Amino acid sequence: MTQLDTRSVHAGRDDLTALGVHVPPIDLSTTYPLPDVDTGGTSYDELAQGNGPDGGSLVYQRLWNPTVARFEDALAELEHSDGAVAFGSGMAALTACLLAAVAAGRPHVVAVRPLYGGTDHLLSTGLLGTTVSWAGVTEVASAIRADTGLVIVETPANPTLELVDIAAAVAAAGDVPVLVDNTFATPVLQQPARHGASLVLHSATKYLGGHGDVMGGVVAAGVEWVGRLRQVRAVTGGLLHPLAAYELHRGLQTLPVRVRAQQATASKVADWLSAQPTVEQVYYPGLSECDPLALIGRQQAGPGAVLAFTVTGGYTAAVRVAASLRLITHAVSLGGVDTLIQHPAALTHRLVIPEARPGEGLLRLSLGLEDPEDLTTDLSQALARL
Repeated sequence: MTQLDTRSVHAGRDDLTALGVHVPPIDLSTTYPLPDVDTGGTSYDELAQGNGPDGGSLVYQRLWNPTVARFEDALAELEHSDGAVAFGSGMAALTACLLAAVAAGRPHVVAVRPLYGGTDHLLSTGLLGTTVSWAGVTEVASAIRADTGLVIVETPANPTLELVDIAAAVAAAGDVPVLVDNTFATPVLQQPARHGASLVLHSATKYLGGHGDVMGGVVAAGVEWVGRLRQVRAVTGGLLHPLAAYELHRGLQTLPVRVRAQQATASKVADWLSAQPTVEQVYYPGLSECDPLALIGRQQAGPGAVLAFTVTGGYTAAVRVAASLRLITHAVSLGGVDTLIQHPAALTHRLVIPEARPGEGLLRLSLGLEDPEDLTTDLSQALARL
């Protein structure tokens, strides 16, 4: 089997030579001609139930789109899953997973904090008919009930980069499917399905797109879950636009190069921050104290390109640092080619309950492709203001 770097370039493109093109075509059709009423009706039934076209009519973009399918096939290959289902955003992808669990009569979720603030908030509100039990990794087994439909973990976790042993979580979950948010690691560094996860979630807006100019979400899963998620997508309209799918598919080609280069920069910046007198603590899996289970090298190929750190002086100091940066952009999101910093407690995790919210002095840094020395110079002048 060819290596991940090679498949990142070629996945979803193996038929291009036969088609006589060098880049994938973009199909923007919102509707498709039907050969006859009976064929159209049969195709509609199949697609609405979550099945593929299988030679029938494509009928309507909400049900199926070839450009979106190419991206899905490519991501599934990189994640070592049977298939994948793409959505308009990462939250739309998570919503589909929760709705599928509710529809199956298993609305209870066991969730391990920390999680992305949007995920945490959605679970806490019960807006989609779910109930949630918050549990540590060692408490997952005891938290599971007869109506538990999912166990949800994020590793590395947003925003403190805590690592979860996926295989241990899967073992504790027993027959309950485990959903792993793999946004921070990407398939370059971690393939949760290889450790037993049933669903692998990405906010594709982040590293998969990689340039801060396209939004999307995707879930890689086995055949049964793929069908269920396609059905939810078809009836709720949470589809990914073909142009966005094209950009995300293109982003996969450079994903390994970008992630490894950004990771190298993150390691240097983490070491530099650890030596600064106004920095109280650095959270980065590449630091031995942040990987107590030795998961880097065993579960995750590298520590990644996101880190967090706390500064002396709490909220006031953190706000001052974020506002004083000149090269690094103060903005939410992550995974792009430029370095971003944000204050999770005030932004992405603002709606998380106070006892689970990140500290007021914590800043999250997503490293881009700039020279590390330029980044540390910028951080140095900002920290000097403290």
